[in-house]
Amino acid sequence: MYTCFTEYLSVNLKKHTTLKVLHSVHPHDFKSYQTDTIRERFLIDGIVQPDQINCTYTHYDRMIVGAANPVNQSLELGNYPNLRANYFLERREIGIINVGGNGTVTADGQIYEVNKLDCLYLGKGVKSVVFSSGDAANPAVFYLLSAPAHAVYANRLMSHEEAVKVVAGAPETANHRTINKYIHAEGIQSCQLVMGLTILHTGSVWNTMPAHVHDRRMEAYFYFGLPVGQKIFHYMGEGNETRHILIDNHEAVVSPPWSIHSGSGTASYSFIWGMAGENLDYTDMDAIAITDLR
Repeated sequence: MYTCFTEYLSVNLKKHTTLKVLHSVHPHDFKSYQTDTIRERFLIDGIVQPDQINCTYTHYDRMIVGAANPVNQSLELGNYPNLRANYFLERREIGIINVGGNGTVTADGQIYEVNKLDCLYLGKGVKSVVFSSGDAANPAVFYLLSAPAHAVYANRLMSHEEAVKVVAGAPETANHRTINKYIHAEGIQSCQLVMGLTILHTGSVWNTMPAHVHDRRMEAYFYFGLPVGQKIFHYMGEGNETRHILIDNHEAVVSPPWSIHSGSGTASYSFIWGMAGENLDYTDMDAIAITDLR
């Protein structure tokens, strides 16, 4: 169960407990983990809940992973005691992608229409962030990634249509997909966030294959668009000694710099990828040949 949640008595009245915290794991220790331990140390589940904001603080590049699901009321992003800050974005930046119905994000009084698959970046120093849905019958689901920031970058909204798109893979290898890049060196500018989403084409189930690692930054995946009753096999670990866990729709997983991050589904799906660290270059990765995976 989550210890991180937000209660709303009315539209802008909130109460936060402490964030759930995930600590870093050494790759040698990981080799001894059983399924339950892998899920406990890396899986972020239960974050999409009606009329709640749920967040997890990770010690991988101090990334915060979360979701806001306003249904019957607006939700304001509050502060957490863990951050030792006056407000959430005092020393942080945040990327927001909506995977549900149309909605709005209000940042310091500025209203942004963030519709399905649109991305909003908010820079360091924004004091008030409020999430709302356009229709309670089809509410917005805002996925949140926040990293520390040492500089201020401009707030910016990018629609799904505006995102840089790269088609990769092929139907023959079941990894035909379209990569949508939002926050990156040639797109929305940020301090250290890199963020986008990948949509698998019909009949394809593999993401990020061939696999890779990037020692200079962590990565988090958030899976969505998975039909009811289906599962994602998410693969982790060093390339020569891999493990897997099963993941449901609207669940996230964190990947240390030493770990591959790849998955296959029992049906087509989409996922949001996000990174933080010392390098904003999207292509900064060390590939692992499929024949070398163990």
